[in-house]
Amino acid sequence: MSTNSFLPYGRQSIDADDLAAVAQALQADYLTTGPGVGRFEQAFAAAVGSRYAVASNSGTAALHLACIALGLQQGDVVIVPTLTFLATANAARFCGADVIFADVDPDSGRLTPAALEAALARAGSAKVKAVLPVHLNGHCADMATIRAMTEAKGIKIIEDACHALGTVHQSGNNSTAKVGACALSEMACFSLHPVKTMTTGEGGVTTTNDPKQYKTMMLYRSHGMVREPSEFKHRDLGFAPDGQANPWYYEMQALGWNYRITDFACALGESQLRKLPRFVERRRQLTALYDAQLAALAPRLKVVAKQAGDDAALHLYAVLIDFAAIGKSRAQVVAELKAKGVGTQVHYLPVHQQPYYRDLYGKLDLPGADSYYERQLSIPLYPDMTDHDVTRVVDALRGVLG
Repeated sequence: MSTNSFLPYGRQSIDADDLAAVAQALQADYLTTGPGVGRFEQAFAAAVGSRYAVASNSGTAALHLACIALGLQQGDVVIVPTLTFLATANAARFCGADVIFADVDPDSGRLTPAALEAALARAGSAKVKAVLPVHLNGHCADMATIRAMTEAKGIKIIEDACHALGTVHQSGNNSTAKVGACALSEMACFSLHPVKTMTTGEGGVTTTNDPKQYKTMMLYRSHGMVREPSEFKHRDLGFAPDGQANPWYYEMQALGWNYRITDFACALGESQLRKLPRFVERRRQLTALYDAQLAALAPRLKVVAKQAGDDAALHLYAVLIDFAAIGKSRAQVVAELKAKGVGTQVHYLPVHQQPYYRDLYGKLDLPGADSYYERQLSIPLYPDMTDHDVTRVVDALRGVLG
């Protein structure tokens, strides 16, 4: 990469084989809901170690389908860490459930057992049906402890793993599991947006090991429609007098959604999956370079520590900057880095601060999330970066921080 090129905080890595796969899919008989979707789902499940995978058209859809499969409805309550993208909480609200926002660790942005305990206490007598831990930046929440805390209470877990494809976490009994294997959860949800670890353009995947949850997600992904004759409820309409199924017939058995993904998106996904080990390894290499070079910028700048025992594949490289100490606002730092060819972003404004949720639930005091947000900046991280690009970013930060 040229020393004069602009480095965005994240971007897709598209090669000639990706282009060829999409071109081939565009010339096939099916552009959507064809055989390419099923092939991609099988390959994705195999890659993360789950029994089933359901592909959809966004990470938001992946989360919503998981909430539907869990049976969330009005009157239910879920716990969501407030430091996340909007979709984590919104998916539960789509089902009519209420959200209790949990605070997070101020230096990692992740849900902690103590913050979960505090959120459970705030729930009072309300029935908490699920918790949605977020693997922020690609670092896992403490899944083993969260599972131990929730299992006895009958609380289910949906992992928001949109940042964590390729991450390996501690799963108890001195063992590890890939994020997505659902070793300590009911379901795990991924985003395949272009800046994520791999992409389908836009897309999402929900993984599970439960056949009932899988079947429910498949039903609700496509309008609640059923085309399998053995499952028809109106036999007089679904079958001809000779007992043969009418070939045009389908039934809507639930109020579903159009969350289908295209075959050509899945062709891109299949091609990207074959390179996933390389993408993950390169992200780990770049992360190690950042860790080593950024250490000299402490205490003005801190890096986010990983969950002990995990092997993270980071989607975002987050740093925490003491803007007051350097005498500059975050906006100034962002502008000065941009002038040096370094793109940045902020992830995220705590969701409990969003107008919709403040109007719904009132003002909340979650100081850990506010502290993390006030200092956070995401710096460039993507597989096509060179080692020199990392040095460029660190040099730019050194110059801007003073």
